[in-house]
Amino acid sequence: MIRIQNIPLPIGGGEEQLRKRAARLLGLNPGQLRSLTLARQSIDARKKSDVHYVCTVHVEVDNEARIMARCRDKNVSLHAERPYAFPPVRRTSPLPPVVVGMGPSGLFAALFLARNGVIPIVLERGRPVEERTADVERFWATGVLDTTSNVQFGEGGAGTFSDGKLTTGTHDPRISTVFRALVEAGAPADILYQHKPHIGTDILRDVVRNVRRELLALGCDVRFGHRLAGLDVRDGALRAVAVDGPGGRYDLPCDALVLSPGHSARDTFQMLLDAGVPMAPKPFAIGVRIEHAQAALSEAQFGPAWERLPAADYKLACHLPTGRSAFTFCVCPGGQVVAAASEEGRLVTNGMSCRARDGANINGGFLVGVSPADFGSEHPLAGVEFQRRWEAAAYTLGGGGFRAPAQTVADFLARRPSTALGRITPTYRP
Repeated sequence: MIRIQNIPLPIGGGEEQLRKRAARLLGLNPGQLRSLTLARQSIDARKKSDVHYVCTVHVEVDNEARIMARCRDKNVSLHAERPYAFPPVRRTSPLPPVVVGMGPSGLFAALFLARNGVIPIVLERGRPVEERTADVERFWATGVLDTTSNVQFGEGGAGTFSDGKLTTGTHDPRISTVFRALVEAGAPADILYQHKPHIGTDILRDVVRNVRRELLALGCDVRFGHRLAGLDVRDGALRAVAVDGPGGRYDLPCDALVLSPGHSARDTFQMLLDAGVPMAPKPFAIGVRIEHAQAALSEAQFGPAWERLPAADYKLACHLPTGRSAFTFCVCPGGQVVAAASEEGRLVTNGMSCRARDGANINGGFLVGVSPADFGSEHPLAGVEFQRRWEAAAYTLGGGGFRAPAQTVADFLARRPSTALGRITPTYRP
């Protein structure tokens, strides 16, 4: 297979035009390409008068060696697919492994174990995505929180009510395997080649449900409303786990445990610490959500062509002499800011957008890094208490009922409270 990079494609250009350009680089006619697959696509907006796509394609041709021998273009190279192979399973225990949590890590741990003949039990403290969606919509409408079924807890994890962005700074060969599994479950096929792949929360809910259906078809025991409550470790080995279920607490024999509870399972962190699991505080980031007009941002990024292109995003960072950095994160074009609390009396926000990204606003997290030195304690869970302090302060400032305090950018920079909205209408509920 031949890989051709950096092929410019005008806005509105399609496969036929891409095929012609790829063939010309190889000195061939378009009909001599046996196949052409789009492997990567990004937008080059450096010149607002010439905004275009930049594509990488994989092509199959006859006489590949001869064509490569005569081609001197640095953007043309041989390419070999290296599909990920799951390691051989050498499990002799009669007990099924237990996977805790049905966010991305837990779902894929369970899925690949099951596909390779190791059928797990899956424990999820929250509810199936259909019920969870209704619980979350009720919370956004009324401000009444269900602490077991919300934006953080339930099938699909916190990402189910986010943006469905699939971004990572690594180049792990397993990434394409995960993407293909998502497409098999109903995700848009363009995530296989987009530079910034995005599913959208509305589509992601169906994808999550379809993964669950495959797990059940493979024989997995999926238990909703079941929370990990304790570990039974004897003679240096895990013997069982304690589980709180709808019928009360029970012991589940277990000698292999996959822990993927997510970042908000604070009671689980405490339980693990009490059980003697080594822990150390780690740095993270904390901040606010900022909203802008999507049309203005897209025009600023893409120029006159903005209406013919997908909703634009952005990335900003500021590195200060003090060593602190402020930066944007999880920018959601055409999206909304959502209430994402999982504990009473504490306010958390997140960003969410649907597949179409057609909302009036774009929002992003505007964050600053914090380290254990900021937490005020050397306790392993000092970072959790640091989060809780800020979440409680935000809840109080908003007046309760999970209403979020808001401020215009001009007032924020002037260090004064806002008394009225500006040009942007906030999307946050309740």
